[in-house]
Amino acid sequence: MRQVTVSAFWDDEARVWVAEIADVPGLATEAETIEALTEKIQNLIPGLMSLAGRGHALTDVHLRMERHLEMAV
Repeated sequence: MRQVTVSAFWDDEARVWVAEIADVPGLATEAETIEALTEKIQNLIPGLMSLAGRGHALTDVHLRMERHLEMAV
């Protein structure tokens, strides 16, 4: 099984969640909600695997979503 690690953080200025995929340096995507971001990432993974020449079936991929939120209290 291949694990794909996604780091997601809230961009307070842009008011969106931003995700970076560790396996693909420089690749980032964003969405207004964490749910929308998760769905977007799930749709991106198969294409990324194909482009990287990794013909894994979707059942062979484990998505690890790490969320980071910083705020002043």
